[in-house]
Amino acid sequence: MVIGSGIVGLSTAIHQKLSYPKKKVVILERGYLPTGASTKNAGFACIGSTSELLSDLQNSAEDIVWQTVEKRWRGLHALKELIGEKQMNYQGKGSYELFMPSEKDSYQNCLDQLEYLNKQMKRITALEETYKPDQAVIDKSAFAGFNYAISNTAEGMIDTGAMMMALSRKASELGVILLNGIECKAVESGKIETNFGEITSEQIAICTNGLAARLLDLEVRPARAQVIVTSELSQLPFDSCFHFDEGYYYFRNVGKRILFGGGRNLDFEAEETDELRTSDQVINHLSSLLKNRILPNQAFRIAHQWAGTMGVGANKAPIVQEINQGVYCAVRLGGMGVAIGSLVGKELSEKLGR
Repeated sequence: MVIGSGIVGLSTAIHQKLSYPKKKVVILERGYLPTGASTKNAGFACIGSTSELLSDLQNSAEDIVWQTVEKRWRGLHALKELIGEKQMNYQGKGSYELFMPSEKDSYQNCLDQLEYLNKQMKRITALEETYKPDQAVIDKSAFAGFNYAISNTAEGMIDTGAMMMALSRKASELGVILLNGIECKAVESGKIETNFGEITSEQIAICTNGLAARLLDLEVRPARAQVIVTSELSQLPFDSCFHFDEGYYYFRNVGKRILFGGGRNLDFEAEETDELRTSDQVINHLSSLLKNRILPNQAFRIAHQWAGTMGVGANKAPIVQEINQGVYCAVRLGGMGVAIGSLVGKELSEKLGR
């Protein structure tokens, strides 16, 4: 029994059926769609920007940071192998990290560490030069208030809806049973308490990421991620992915629209919630940044907005382990679910075995 039909839950179920075709695999999902993050992410296939990685290295052991980066890289390739690049409209155009004039010291620190970062990334990705300064993108994109940029050749973007449809189709074709509208309220060895009563299962896999705290006592907290999408633009000033402020803000084009998300660092405590409503504080801040820095010379309106729930903790390494006899979990993806989710699901499936 798998709880949660997001990237990790579907990947776990798929790998169980690929390894053990005769095994009965059932997924329980509380919503009509996965309601945490998988259908509400921003479509970034992230590996890690320079300032974000340097911040992680200050707060976590070096080996844990690079092991997690390697899992993101391997996970992205695992996702491509599982459903194919075309099925999720994967675009490996790379990304750019932007720096404001007030962040000159941070930018210089990143430049000073580029040799070290590229050496570590080459070991993982085999890319000769993942990161390098790139001022041309500043001039081409007509940004206001960004003076410096560092490119990243390891990242890309996907169509989130297409990815989830492809994973769902593959699971269905393999014989995975998906039951929607079932909320899991408590889990212990051999049984799950739901809104429809008790369900028994010899093996239970909890794949609810940021919602894990509702069922488990682990070091994983919810973190709300909010996103806005513009109306179609008359002129598209760029065609790529961008990050700034240690990855707390991110934007990219979706056709002729701009998708922009982030801002939870405005108030970490307030955003430590699995409430899926957007907040005026963050949405207004994102809108202001979009108007004044990203699209300073274009008229637009906000056509869509939403919130999802990430799973975060003291470090960004995922938790994949057996909790109690027959009860397993794969949670805390650290905001990198697109890249790391498929590999985490495969790892959990291997732990489940037969």
